[in-house]
Amino acid sequence: MENGLSSLGDSKLEQAVRQWLQYDRNPKTASVVQDLVKEKAVEALKKCFASRMEFGTAGLRAAMGPGTSCMNDLTIIQTTQGFCCYLEQSFGNLKERGVVIGFDARAHPPSGGSSKRFASLAAAVFISRGVPVHLFSDITPTPFVPFTVSYLGLCAGIMVTASHNPKQDNGYKVYWENGAQIVSPHDKGISKAIEENLEPWPESWNTEEALKSPLLKDPYQDVNTQYFKAIQKHCHHREINKSSQVKIVHTSVHGVGHTFVQSAFKAFDLHPPYAVEEQKDPDPEFPTVKYPNPEEGEGVLTLSFALADKEGASVVLANDPDADRLAIAEKQESGQWRVFSGNELGALLGWWIFHCWRQQNPDTAAVKNLYMLSSTVSSKILRAIALKEGFHFEETLTGFKWMGNRARDLMDQGKTVLFAFEEAIGYMCCSAVLDKDGVSGAAIAGEMVSYLATKSISLSQQLTTIYEEYGYHISKNSYFICHDQDVIRGLFDRLRNYGGQKDSYPTECGRFSISAVRDLTTGYDSNQTDKKAVLPTSRSSQMITFTFSNGGVATMRTSGTEPKIKYYTELCAAPGNGDVTLLKKELDDLVDAIVENFFEPEKNKLQPKPE
Repeated sequence: MENGLSSLGDSKLEQAVRQWLQYDRNPKTASVVQDLVKEKAVEALKKCFASRMEFGTAGLRAAMGPGTSCMNDLTIIQTTQGFCCYLEQSFGNLKERGVVIGFDARAHPPSGGSSKRFASLAAAVFISRGVPVHLFSDITPTPFVPFTVSYLGLCAGIMVTASHNPKQDNGYKVYWENGAQIVSPHDKGISKAIEENLEPWPESWNTEEALKSPLLKDPYQDVNTQYFKAIQKHCHHREINKSSQVKIVHTSVHGVGHTFVQSAFKAFDLHPPYAVEEQKDPDPEFPTVKYPNPEEGEGVLTLSFALADKEGASVVLANDPDADRLAIAEKQESGQWRVFSGNELGALLGWWIFHCWRQQNPDTAAVKNLYMLSSTVSSKILRAIALKEGFHFEETLTGFKWMGNRARDLMDQGKTVLFAFEEAIGYMCCSAVLDKDGVSGAAIAGEMVSYLATKSISLSQQLTTIYEEYGYHISKNSYFICHDQDVIRGLFDRLRNYGGQKDSYPTECGRFSISAVRDLTTGYDSNQTDKKAVLPTSRSSQMITFTFSNGGVATMRTSGTEPKIKYYTELCAAPGNGDVTLLKKELDDLVDAIVENFFEPEKNKLQPKPE
């Protein structure tokens, strides 16, 4: 093997492979690497070893397979050793409080990797250092991990999942003691600690011993009971639920959601939803869908629509594979199905949760203590509702880590955070989980549907009522695919030095006049007196928001996990301006102008979103 290594002709690669073979005890990944060395497959080896997966605020996410750039036994051990050391530095009482570890149903037979295996290895690492571990004995939804951190007062939580990514991927998501996902600078501190602890500790591979340790506990039964107890605080119409005639279909898209959503409906005394038989059991192959992502809309929901048509159901609920997201579709009078966008569901759930709160709290002064949150690229509908109803609305950066941490700050000040959402079908309807949660969301949506049905109102009709009362908010989001970082940089630099003038942003886009610009890459905000943005800024990602004189808002940003330049646009009309056709045309024209003038897809060779 040594001779084979020295003939690779790349000393850095040779060193990385040599260290790998010295450390890796998984026979499948080790033999793949040995075979590649024998075959002198330098390009394939470079793919596996070119770089180490970067540990960010979202933790890790990559394909399962051999090498430092993939998710496998060794990289999980190395990551957990680093995380464990960082927690030891951060908490004097880590050995009293401990951590929780959950996992989904993903598996990759060729490399011997699976979420369950990775979770057991992570547990072995912590136990080898005398840290108590609450390791779920079976698959759970992602929201159960942040719930357990808060409920048991633990130092941290780990969820092994790749959410709705393609089947070959896996991930490692990390929560802090406050029950929210980590934010900077924890990611950098953990990253540094990983680099300092690459050699596996003597007991890190020993999962058998770890699983027998008195330090290991299984929180499954207790958390199952406590979680469904906690979400019942958000059940306000039990009698309606018991007698409801509404038929609802649910799909878990081959993920973990089925049993938990059935339990959530039971906790609300709702009739159990019809489960899509072909998709209800966990299956790491995701055989019936191209992408296991309900955000992709109709393609993922084909089987659900067929079952709903057969059973006479009018509403479909869908979770992504780790059940932290929720999609909803409703059958229209025309017989067609309408899949609601994340922003439309944000409007419906935000309205419903406030409506229920108001019924319980008639005292008008109580509203002053109330907050709702959404991310800066999501619809501004909550802002409009807050303005009229008198509660507080705040915007955060994109991603639930920001909303979860902000919610915790507000709750620590004695405030009530009723609801938070992001347009990527993520909803926090229950503050016992400071992250998006598709399980509690499904039950709360089920109750909303049942309540509206007693008044013969559909979700689509209620959405129109919301828009008529608080102003139409019409959005249009999409993306372009671009693999060239230089092109992306050039595109955004042109907007910052528009018309060749340094540090000068565009004042118009086609026929549309721009009234304000906020750049969260550089920290510039034309609306602030000192021209400095209020929200945190990050040089590592691109994000510019343009506000237009016609009430339009458009944000262009790069994705943290995919080769995409995304755009999010919305036209916010004043209450009473109800000409939807005109508003839609105005937004379509605005999007066309942004694409033509700011993206320049032909010049930059950008691929449009595949239809």
